[in-house]
Amino acid sequence: MGRPILVRGARQLLTLRGPAGPRRGSDLRNLGLLQDGSVLIVDGVIREVGPTRRVENLAIARQAIEISAAGRVVMPGFIDSHTHLVSGAPRLAEFESMIAGAGPAEADAHPLEIEATSGSTLEYQAARVIQDCVREGTTTLEAKSGFGVTEAGELKILRAYAVLDEHPIPVVSTAMLSASFAGGPLEYLTRLLPIVRRRGLAEFVDVEYEDHAFPYEECRRFLRAARQFGFGVKMHAGQRSPTRAPELALETGAASIDHSVYLDELQTALLARSNTIATLLPGSVFYQGGERYAQARRLIDAGVAVALATNYNSRTCPSHNMQMMIALACRAMLMTPAEAISAATVNGAHALRRADRAGSIEHGKDADLIILAAPDYRELPYHFGVNLVEQTIRRGRVVYNRADVPTGAE
Repeated sequence: MGRPILVRGARQLLTLRGPAGPRRGSDLRNLGLLQDGSVLIVDGVIREVGPTRRVENLAIARQAIEISAAGRVVMPGFIDSHTHLVSGAPRLAEFESMIAGAGPAEADAHPLEIEATSGSTLEYQAARVIQDCVREGTTTLEAKSGFGVTEAGELKILRAYAVLDEHPIPVVSTAMLSASFAGGPLEYLTRLLPIVRRRGLAEFVDVEYEDHAFPYEECRRFLRAARQFGFGVKMHAGQRSPTRAPELALETGAASIDHSVYLDELQTALLARSNTIATLLPGSVFYQGGERYAQARRLIDAGVAVALATNYNSRTCPSHNMQMMIALACRAMLMTPAEAISAATVNGAHALRRADRAGSIEHGKDADLIILAAPDYRELPYHFGVNLVEQTIRRGRVVYNRADVPTGAE
């Protein structure tokens, strides 16, 4: 056993302790806040959480390496439950056209970009993104495929994720059938998924269920078959038009419906009675200049379990900063800061079925924490576009420390 670590004296310690399941309704605003709180970590796992006076007086704490959090916020690391780490080069020409009034591009301008790029290059590019995510406080992320046009391209993406897992944070891999996949659902199901299962390249399977992609019955058959292979299932749905996503989620046991912009009142009520998470992605709407964001306020008030994620990719959301998503959730979707933080941590963990290990600061969970250079958690959305993370800790190991970054000062 290595020496214990004591994260000591946080002005605000956000434990996110609460019900065992996803947070809903008023529970989403309960951050389990402790004033002057401390966390004792042993072998990468949280041993004790509580008021500083009690924790620091434990016998084991007297041997601990101390990390001072005086005057700062300590909270769980962000769980980014929707990214596409490998998605190709920046679409700079498309971006210029979009801000000139052309609107979002509908067709992929680089249909075989992934196939033409070496696996080592993709791994290097994704590793750099992960490093940025860690600096911004993300301690677990999901990485979807979906930007490969062929079987070879999709496998190349998933292999990159396998290499990058736990370097230095968990990468939860998802094989995604998007509308751009040339072979369609049948080839993805019969040729690709058996290989992915055999090689252990993904935990989840996702399908694009939109009016421009695949119809209900095809998605239902695809997701049911994916479950028979042993995958968890998710879906992209309701981003551009109404769908029957909540009904499909109930039929297939989907862990999450991602985007969820178009949901009527009956669908909202159906989703509120389910265990499916509505993962909201405001960064995509902001980047594309859209006006219709997911109706987070209505979803929360109805009892739907919502999560926040970035949807980082080079096409529709080139931002991997969860702090910016929290700011957008507050300003554009009328969530409170506390609701947004819960959605970006514990509910994100539920969307990945990792809530037994991550998403809150509780005894027995992985010691995945961030320390903010701020005395109040409400500064996260207030300082939009600013990185407030001072330290990121993954299983008790400091994987980012702002003090290590040269400032140029004498």
